[in-house]
Amino acid sequence: MDWVKLKSSGMEAVKKYRYVLLVVLAGILLMALPESKEEQEKPEKTVEASQPCLQESLTDILSQIAGAGKVKVLLTEAAGEQTIYQTDENYAGSDIRRQTVLVSNASREEAGLVKQVNPPTYQGAIVLCQGADSARVRLSIVEAVSNATGLSTDKISVLKMK
Repeated sequence: MDWVKLKSSGMEAVKKYRYVLLVVLAGILLMALPESKEEQEKPEKTVEASQPCLQESLTDILSQIAGAGKVKVLLTEAAGEQTIYQTDENYAGSDIRRQTVLVSNASREEAGLVKQVNPPTYQGAIVLCQGADSARVRLSIVEAVSNATGLSTDKISVLKMK
């Protein structure tokens, strides 16, 4: 007798909540499906790959200065590129808890949320060029390197290439 009541109340519940059950079953089915191979095979774009190296860019640009001729550039870094991540701060009495904010991508991989990317700071620059005999060429090169790197002019050496 109890089984009959239980069965009839179960059937009533299924009829009453059939749409909710369908949505739940559809969600379970979608989660069980495998991911497409296209998403897995996509290479991730990196910041370094999209931005050309400053040293190479300077070499190309400085060689275009009138009278400079062939140019080679060496930059020394005081500190490399720094990535600052977004953090959440929770205050519990006198304690401060900081946690990095994480975001998920389409393939469910987590990474820190980037707040700011600081470019590298340079310690000095050496420029070798064929036209370093000319004071006008040396001045143009020093100004260009100073503007591109933020170095003061006393930290930039322009030398004659052999």
